[in-house]
Amino acid sequence: MRALRLRPAPAPVSRPGAGLPAATKATPKEMLPVVDKPAIQYVVEEAAAAGLDDVLMVTGRHKRAIEDHFDHAFELEQALAAKGDTVRLDAVRDPSRLADIHHIRQGDPLGLGHAVLCARNHVGDQPFAVLLGDDLIDPRETLLSRMLEVRDRYAGSVVALMEVPPEQVHLYGCAAVEPSGEDGVVRVTGLVEKPAREEAPSRYAVIGRYVLDPAVFGVLERTAPGRGGEIQLTDALQELAADGTVHGVVFSGRRYDTGDKADYLRTVVRLACDRPDLGPEFTAWLKEFVAALPDGAAPARQDRLAA
Repeated sequence: MRALRLRPAPAPVSRPGAGLPAATKATPKEMLPVVDKPAIQYVVEEAAAAGLDDVLMVTGRHKRAIEDHFDHAFELEQALAAKGDTVRLDAVRDPSRLADIHHIRQGDPLGLGHAVLCARNHVGDQPFAVLLGDDLIDPRETLLSRMLEVRDRYAGSVVALMEVPPEQVHLYGCAAVEPSGEDGVVRVTGLVEKPAREEAPSRYAVIGRYVLDPAVFGVLERTAPGRGGEIQLTDALQELAADGTVHGVVFSGRRYDTGDKADYLRTVVRLACDRPDLGPEFTAWLKEFVAALPDGAAPARQDRLAA
């Protein structure tokens, strides 16, 4: 089993993140810091924790920083070693030790389905996982491992599903489902990319985790551009679902969307509060800060905030 890390869908890899355009003009949004490491490192750590130690990153123009992050930084490592700063040295070395990491450029930004197709030569005829870089799953969750188990039992492809409010279904690929007889697992009978609220087959949204059968490559080869003029992975999975070979794992755990401004800020706060080295002090400050907020007004500047 191989892990395939792809750029966030549906924004093409050559463009800044739609939700954070100024911050991602020159910096890939996958490289935005979440506490003290970039978002993409959490994704690779998730793959490695599930036992997937071969990672292909499908990137594009202006994404070189991602490649550099997972490479060795010889001069920096040498300087930290000379100082005996083992804590920071380990932090710098950790990204390159997570997995066997490869890179390929997508070239034309033709959609998530096209990006998956770019990985065909690397993946071959093996099942593989796709993890989107702005969709973070809390490290305490075991969603990916659960999906791999479902793939082992049922074969075919597996998607991660999360129930969302009706007003949000238009933001996602949406699945029509039926019971599988197993708690938390459904059969996917159809998929629609970003349907209108009244046209959605359910409130089950496909989030950025997939375990795909290599049969998806043949379908993607003949999949015409769909919504937005891009080759949609959802369209290919719709064809596979018609054959009864797609299952969904229903996820209700902790998930963070770093492609959205407000959710990005919430992600940083939540993960910082959970850190044993940062959480107690940061949480105490946060409680004091929130308690001092005047109703309906912007918070007054506090000296501790600037410290």
